[in-house]
Amino acid sequence: MSWIGFTLLAAFMQAVRTAGQKQLSLHLTAMSTTLSRYLFGLPVALLYTAALWYWQPNASPQWSGSFLFWAGLASVAQIGATWCLVTAFRFNNFAVGTTLAKTEALQTALIGWWLFGLPLAMLGWFALVVGFLGVLVMGNPKTLFSNKHAWRSPALLYGLAAGALFAVASLSLRTAALSLKVDTLLAAALTLSSMVMLQTVICAVWVSTTETKPWQRLWQYRRLALFIGITSALGSIGWFTAMALHNPALVKTLGQVEFLMTLAITRWVFHERIHRYQGWGMVLVVTSVILLLQ
Repeated sequence: MSWIGFTLLAAFMQAVRTAGQKQLSLHLTAMSTTLSRYLFGLPVALLYTAALWYWQPNASPQWSGSFLFWAGLASVAQIGATWCLVTAFRFNNFAVGTTLAKTEALQTALIGWWLFGLPLAMLGWFALVVGFLGVLVMGNPKTLFSNKHAWRSPALLYGLAAGALFAVASLSLRTAALSLKVDTLLAAALTLSSMVMLQTVICAVWVSTTETKPWQRLWQYRRLALFIGITSALGSIGWFTAMALHNPALVKTLGQVEFLMTLAITRWVFHERIHRYQGWGMVLVVTSVILLLQ
């Protein structure tokens, strides 16, 4: 059950990282903010990988075209998913888009079962549905369903696309890690380092060719960017390892406890009010976690 510990680590780090990204995005573009996550997280990923390999000097990863394909697909899908999610924010009724992005766990289960042959028990499906309902409630259903025009917004398409791409990324990185045929921890670390290096290059080329003085602005906010990079890398270590150990759909379902952690940060760090509907949503998410762990 070590996947549970890695998932909880990932969820906590993601909640903390999101708070940091919220601040940094006030000063940088969406892609520069994304670049900070990979650029400053890369040294952490490489050090973690080197440490694991040091303790397993005889490990012989089976590098192959299959690994390169799946790791590359996961890298591009993750960047695309982030872009779709950020794009959804640009529309007035983006609540629909962001909520549909949280169908990631359900889409991971469906794609995993259909294309990757990952089975899921009936209790697992039930936990998935209860967890998504909890996320929906915390997103305030009144806001989502009171405006019919919201469901005609392009945010709907971008939200679903983000969820689908995140699902593809999760399943692809698991396939890439397992193809190395070494210890799970090392396989996940090697996959993480490979992906972050590729993502850093892609984002760096993008901002260098489309933005004005992105590196100066990134250096100006280097402390916040470093915080985001470190927490992102630690979160990715948790996600990658948990999904290499267990079904990504169930990992993502348990990972929804991130919302509880985010609400805690909202209440005790930013001193913002937690509404009653968010409390009911928390109950549903906790229920899904309990069902999942049976």
